[in-house]
Amino acid sequence: MFEFVRARIRQGTRTLPFPGRGADLPERFRGLPVLVTDGRAPPRAVPSAILTTTPQAQPALDLGACLFSPEEAGSSPAGTIRYTKDYRMASSTRVGLVVPAGGEAELAAALDAASLRLFGRSLRLRSVVAGSCGGCEAELVALGNVVFDLARFGVQFVASPRHADGIVITGASSRNMQFAVANTYEATPAPRLVIAVGACAIAGGPFRGSPEVGHEALTGIPVDLWVPGCPPHPLTLLDGLLRLLGRLPAERRPGGEAAVAQRPSTGP
Repeated sequence: MFEFVRARIRQGTRTLPFPGRGADLPERFRGLPVLVTDGRAPPRAVPSAILTTTPQAQPALDLGACLFSPEEAGSSPAGTIRYTKDYRMASSTRVGLVVPAGGEAELAAALDAASLRLFGRSLRLRSVVAGSCGGCEAELVALGNVVFDLARFGVQFVASPRHADGIVITGASSRNMQFAVANTYEATPAPRLVIAVGACAIAGGPFRGSPEVGHEALTGIPVDLWVPGCPPHPLTLLDGLLRLLGRLPAERRPGGEAAVAQRPSTGP
């Protein structure tokens, strides 16, 4: 027992002082992608649906479709795609994940005053794994460990949607899981929150276009928070949740040349 206490004193506090500061992310970390329209490198095909256009026909990046793979980085027909170390990407709208070259990413906004009174201090969530590889769920589990300690913010996962304030959907919504997603949503008492986590839940991920993926399962469900990633880092999840709950100030993040020049810090 004395050895255990001595070891804990020697180790100190392991919980990340978030939102006071972020983590010391390694150089290989692939965070917020940006599109630099320098036109200097020869273009090549991009192995995902990350490249898109705005209604004004401007080149843009769809963070929701990004697989955060090294193959996506490099030159493209629209410019050069680069990854920064910025983990802040979650948005309140699907459109907010589409970032034009030189534009800004729309980070999640706080819920309205009535919703904050209900969910702002205590939030219970039910996870729905709708046809996933398990990567997003591993990151959700990591939120409960001693490093991130999601429970200190009053947010916890529960076993039943009837005991939940909202649901977290991961996976590409396979044909066999569409019924389960709809039923879980209906079983969660209103008012309820819906959080879509990962590239599969948002845009089909690497399974996009497959006849076995019923991505329209989210069509009739209002989503309150979109968290991109394949899988998203725990800090991306934590940042999005705290912004939704009004614990972090509203802000926008650079999404083009400015983001590359600034090399965003690892703290908010």
